[in-house]
Amino acid sequence: MAEPALKLMTVDEFYRWDDGSETHYELIEGFPVAMAPPAEVHRVLALRLASRIDAALASRRPCNAQPEAGVIRADRADTYFEADIAASCVPIEFGRQAIEAPFLIVEILSPSTERHDRRIKLPAYRQIESMQEIVLIASDGMYAELHRRSGQQWIIEILRGADATLSLQSVPIDLPLGDLYEGIALPDAEE
Repeated sequence: MAEPALKLMTVDEFYRWDDGSETHYELIEGFPVAMAPPAEVHRVLALRLASRIDAALASRRPCNAQPEAGVIRADRADTYFEADIAASCVPIEFGRQAIEAPFLIVEILSPSTERHDRRIKLPAYRQIESMQEIVLIASDGMYAELHRRSGQQWIIEILRGADATLSLQSVPIDLPLGDLYEGIALPDAEE
């Protein structure tokens, strides 16, 4: 007997789908793709950044930062990403699964996700009309990339080392990388 054909999912079908596990998934062109659990360094970096971003937005409520934020592509009904952190000023709505009109997204890069984050997610995030800044943070060294929209173009700022400062325009934050990575043992001590 022939194997049944794999049926591609829409985002709405993906929202209703449950594989019975605690595994996190993204939907890529209709296919659910399992995500590995984040490593300890990843979790600590995400927590530190999300808490600082959300605190900086406190005076601008309903603006907020959300960890593990669902991000959908307006041009595709079959793709759903999970960003490590996303910020939006759209009021929070009970039952909504994807963040609306994000203006800032942060992805923590790991060796197993960096290629996907750079080649698949980053170009899709740049197409979001409300997007102002995208930050890529390394989990294996003091390194960050800030992608900032400037009209129709994107300007990229590379930050390296403890003395470099991540300065966002979309959220009033100036964060030295040394503070962000404080207490984290990195593979390369020279970072």
